[in-house]
Parts: sequence; C-alpha cells; structure tokens
Amino acid sequence: MIERKVSQGIISTYFNKLERNLDLDVAIVGGGPSGIVAAYYLAKAGLKVAQFDRKLSPGGGMWGGAMMFNQIVVQEEALDIIKEFEINHELYNENLYVMDSVESTAALLYKAVHAGATIFNCYSVEDVIFKNDIVSGVVVNWTPVLREGMHVDPLNIMAKCVVDGTGHDSEICRTVARKNGIRLATETGDVIGERSLDVIAGEEEVVNGTKEIYPGLYVCGMAASAVSGTPRMGPIFGGMLLSGKKVAELIIESLKR
Repeated sequence: MIERKVSQGIISTYFNKLERNLDLDVAIVGGGPSGIVAAYYLAKAGLKVAQFDRKLSPGGGMWGGAMMFNQIVVQEEALDIIKEFEINHELYNENLYVMDSVESTAALLYKAVHAGATIFNCYSVEDVIFKNDIVSGVVVNWTPVLREGMHVDPLNIMAKCVVDGTGHDSEICRTVARKNGIRLATETGDVIGERSLDVIAGEEEVVNGTKEIYPGLYVCGMAASAVSGTPRMGPIFGGMLLSGKKVAELIIESLKR
C-alpha cells in the first residue's frame, strides 16, 4: 500500500541520514545566517558538517528583516559572498546594498545543503561532549521534549569541532563555562554579554570576535558578540556573513594541521 511506502521511505532515509552524521568534522549549533554560511564553506572544502537548529525553519532572524519589513542591508565588504550565493541585490547608498530577506535566507540554506552540509531542524543542543578538556561533540534532543519539560535522555553526536552560532544568548559557550569550570578566551574568562547597538563597531567586532573560544569550540555571528561583549548591529548582515566565512576558514586550517 502506498500509505505504508510513504511512511517507510521517510523513516528509513531519515535514520540513515542521522546515522551518517553521528561522527562529524564540524557540528554547528544554531541555524542563523552566520552558521549557514559556515556550513556552506566547510562542506565545500570537503568536511563532514551538520547544523542543528531548534526551529522548524532554520535561518534565524534573517527571514523577518527589520521589524518584519522583509528587506535587509549588506555592505560592500560582503558582496563577494552575496555573489557566490547568487542572491539578487541592488545598490542603495554608497557601499550599502539591499536584498530581499526571504530570498537571501532561502539562498543560504539551498547553497549549504547543495554543497554537502546536512541541516537538522527541530533539534536542540542541550550540552556538549567534553573529553580530556576538549569540546568533542554535541548532546541533542527534540526541541518539543525540552519545551515540554519531559525527562527524556538525549543522543550524542561526536565532532572534531563545535561552532556556537546560537546568536544573542551564546548558549553553548555559557554551558561549557558553567558546567566545566573553565575559562573562555575572553577578558573575563566567561561570556561577557553583548552591548547596545552600534552598527560600525558591531560589524567590525563580530568578525574580530570570531575565533576558537576554547579547545574544540568556536564562536561566530551574534554569539561572538555576546561572548566578547561587543555591540549588536541590527539588520545589517555583512558582518554575519563574513563571520561565517571566517570561522569556516579557521576550522579548515586547524583540521589541516
């Protein structure tokens, strides 16, 4: 019966996909634009990468543009990335370009998957695997399980590198510091917390703050701002895209060594 075949096709191929991703080069936590860009460049380099996002629709806040006006702005410094992802854009003022936020987010996801990245939606990362003082993977559960407060044990996924792309809350860095009594590579040794909005400083510092924050743990996007205590930047996304590319380059170089 076709009804059975439909269910069987979904179940068998899904569990094959999950099993293929139990041992990764890179696990990216959070489905925002920075993490998606990182997934694209990592997969393009031939690395085994999976991205885990708690929402039904990965993409972070990029879908909604600014205050649900579904347009976003990028600066000229990120234009090469925009062109590589084949996103329509138009010059608005000097070195600023505007793009449709829905097209942009969809393009990032499409390109990342077609480069070879696997994206899991409806997954929450509730912890990391911490072995020999190195972040060595992620601990995952269904998002609805955690939201309902159900006491259901998670699954473990190994990874050579973990990227915290969880945005303003920098959840993974907070968890690693809190649970293991370690110092992150920040001024205080902990998550400092993002400062109020300053577009120029925010755009510069989100890229500067993209780095390995602890052995095996990298940070990008707004999580980088939150960890290092730098300003947020609002609905301008060049820094997000550049941060994603930078963290991919850092990981590629590290794994080569």
